[in-house]
Amino acid sequence: MITILVDHNMEGQAALLAGTLVTNGWLEVIPIQFVRFTDVNLAIDSNDRVVWRFVQTHQLILLTDNRSMKGDDSLEQTRARKTPPTRCQ
Repeated sequence: MITILVDHNMEGQAALLAGTLVTNGWLEVIPIQFVRFTDVNLAIDSNDRVVWRFVQTHQLILLTDNRSMKGDDSLEQTRARKTPPTRCQ
């Protein structure tokens, strides 16, 4: 199962993508599920470091377009460090 974590500002796009996957029969071939931050108990305003570690720990794909590229906790800086993920409770 492929699980895609959808950032709060991408829920509409994710719904369109899911609809396209269903219409074209892709979900019969590749099991994909979309989950929202609220579905996995992540706050909408979680910083990028928390989100990145969460998706790494749970082996999710992140669908986002508004994560930060600046600052110590930015998605770009967090990814660049390549620190091993810690287990989320």
